[in-house]
Amino acid sequence: MMPTVLWFILAFQFVPRVVASRRCLLFLFFQELFLCDALNALKINLADPNNVLQSWDPTLVNPCTWFHVTCNNENSVTQCDDLGNANLSGQLVPQLGQLYNLQYLELYSNNINGKIPEELGNLTDLVSLDLYLNGLNGPIPVTLGKLQKLRFLRLNNNFLSGTIPMVLTNVSTLQVLDLSNNKLVGDIPVNGSFSLFTLLSFQNNSLNKPPPAPPPPLIPAQKRSSG
Repeated sequence: MMPTVLWFILAFQFVPRVVASRRCLLFLFFQELFLCDALNALKINLADPNNVLQSWDPTLVNPCTWFHVTCNNENSVTQCDDLGNANLSGQLVPQLGQLYNLQYLELYSNNINGKIPEELGNLTDLVSLDLYLNGLNGPIPVTLGKLQKLRFLRLNNNFLSGTIPMVLTNVSTLQVLDLSNNKLVGDIPVNGSFSLFTLLSFQNNSLNKPPPAPPPPLIPAQKRSSG
């Protein structure tokens, strides 16, 4: 009798662990499927004559095995790298905003057109956004102001229009900024993190140059004491 009771006790202790383990595996499966869907949506939307995205096979659920994709220890995508100069054309997709742990997005020097998706503002771990030398148009999304870890923002040599979102000046981590060679209008912000950047970051647009800084106040000369 006792062995039977002991077996039931051990079984009931083991069942929650099995259930928790299965739930964990199920969560990881759906997470990988979610990431796979986001990257596959980008692949479908891009023409890829050089087959640089050939390894992006949606039947392989884990995108961490794909070329040009880097993941962390939790199998979350952290980088879409080495996709510059890849002769890709087409448009970016809003599903990129589902790659919540993405830190580096490198799609520079391609033939990508259309607008920058507002959903990129969901990528709050993003450190570097390199979309320069493409054919992107439309405004710079205001949502990029939510990227409080962003250090490199290079959107130069596109056809971006509208004004520079003032919220970008609140990104205190910004170290490199290049918005040159676009069709931007309005004023160049000079406050916040933008105070670090020279006019080279904004050249060849239709932007208003900031007013020159006022001269330093004159310090009256002290009179020499006689005697």
